[in-house]
Amino acid sequence: MSACTTLPREVPPVIEGEEPVAMPSYLGVQTIRIDDELAAFRVGIDHPRASADIDAYTDCVAAQYALIRGYGYARLIRTNIDERGRAWVADAVYALSMNAPDGVRVIEAASTVAACKAQSIPTV
Repeated sequence: MSACTTLPREVPPVIEGEEPVAMPSYLGVQTIRIDDELAAFRVGIDHPRASADIDAYTDCVAAQYALIRGYGYARLIRTNIDERGRAWVADAVYALSMNAPDGVRVIEAASTVAACKAQSIPTV
């Protein structure tokens, strides 16, 4: 049974009395088509609050790309993150499919894109 996820994922809350963390700034995406059902996305984000910000951003761009290519689902294969001070760069690979695949990080594309837009997280 697959567990579909709708983003964004949880990020650490602001605790009363602590300095608020700057909101992330999305620095763009590069899409690399590996084959018809496999794509890589390189994204940059400035001031991520947690790795969940990178997860949300890559899931958002993968979901939009899946819709553009006519697929309903995307499943995360792997993510590599390079922390460069305040900016992080991620390279994530997703498998695309028409039907919900098995896997831990499976996203339903249409509902994920809607959640991303509601949270002002960019898509492709």
